[in-house]
Amino acid sequence: MTAAIVLEEVSKTHGGQTVLAPTSLTIARGAFVALVGGSGAGKTTLLKLINGLSAPDTGRVLIDGADIADQSGPALRRGIGYVFQEIGLFPHMTVARNIGITPELLGWPAAEIAARTEELLDLVALPRAIAGRAPSQLSGGQRQRVGVARALAARPSILLMDEPFGALDPVTRVALADDVRTLHERLGLTTVMVTHDVGEALLLADAVVVMAGGKVLAHVSPTELLAGHPDPAVADLIAAPRKQAQRLAELARG
Repeated sequence: MTAAIVLEEVSKTHGGQTVLAPTSLTIARGAFVALVGGSGAGKTTLLKLINGLSAPDTGRVLIDGADIADQSGPALRRGIGYVFQEIGLFPHMTVARNIGITPELLGWPAAEIAARTEELLDLVALPRAIAGRAPSQLSGGQRQRVGVARALAARPSILLMDEPFGALDPVTRVALADDVRTLHERLGLTTVMVTHDVGEALLLADAVVVMAGGKVLAHVSPTELLAGHPDPAVADLIAAPRKQAQRLAELARG
């Protein structure tokens, strides 16, 4: 296993309160990993530490073997795409400008940015005709797809997603989640996704990291998680999706 992301005893406090206890975690290159847990579990904090948006109080974060503390923020984030729940599209920019903003800041030629924008619209299953529209003219699902396209614009090897589907209706959510998993495989990404939806994590991810109280309680495959876990907090978290899976299996058997 080649590691894309390694956290070595990283911790974080805010206002004297520990939001992430000393944590070690290794994410293999090409893996799709879901971080699950309740509010305040430390999921988003961990994601921001990977992206250099927050610096650890202790420990270090390695990306492809290099300590991110030795890199500038802009240089680090060229190789890391970030998708937010709030999407965060610039309302005064067209869809095309939103997608191409990172390549533009990196000094790509205009023709290359235009070609990459069209390529990305195709990748995220959006019509090229929306390139000149404002984000306000799009549906929520379309805006989130633009957010994914923007995160992929500079061809990153790592994709971080913080509750990317949380604000979408169930049908749109499932369709976009399936497309993101397909993009992950097609582009050979290493993907780390924060979600409150354990069922979503089980269906999408290769591995699930369960967090509570700023600690990692489990880091296992979906199959292992559904089989049961000795930690009561983990068992409680997966109780509902386990029952749903069992009920669906019973219904399928007639």
